[in-house]
Amino acid sequence: MPTVYLAAEENVLRIHWDEFTFGLIAFLIILGVVYKMWPRLTKALDERADQIEGGIARAQKAEAEADEIRQQYREKLEEAHREYAQELEKAKEQRAAIIAEAREEAQVEARRIIDAAHAQIEADRQQAFVQLKGEIGTLSTELASRIVGESLSDSAAQNRVIDRFLDELEQSEGKQQAEVR
Repeated sequence: MPTVYLAAEENVLRIHWDEFTFGLIAFLIILGVVYKMWPRLTKALDERADQIEGGIARAQKAEAEADEIRQQYREKLEEAHREYAQELEKAKEQRAAIIAEAREEAQVEARRIIDAAHAQIEADRQQAFVQLKGEIGTLSTELASRIVGESLSDSAAQNRVIDRFLDELEQSEGKQQAEVR
């Protein structure tokens, strides 16, 4: 029986001095290493924290600058749009003025051309009338000479005959126009 429960007879709360000594020496060595390394470790952690905080600050500063630049860009863009709209409006006004001026000039030129054409037509009509009057006079003088059988060489007599013939011709034309109507 004594062999069955040997482990139960051993005291669980009993300290094993060899294990305790080895553990204490290991703990003191680790504690010494940590104590020696602690300033470097805290310095490295502080530097890292500063870098992170500085990076965040720099990022926030860069973001603020970017926002400011973006706002300036928007303002300049809006100003450019306003200037473009103003220039476009000026161009429309100038176009309208140019068109009105060109229209006015064209009307003046058309009126001048029409007046010149009327004057030319009137001059041509007068010239044709004078030329026809002369030809009719010559023809009527010849015709009257043939009919009467005597020569009408006297210019006064010719003019009287021509005027009488033209008056009769105008009267006959007036009657024909009245009948047509």
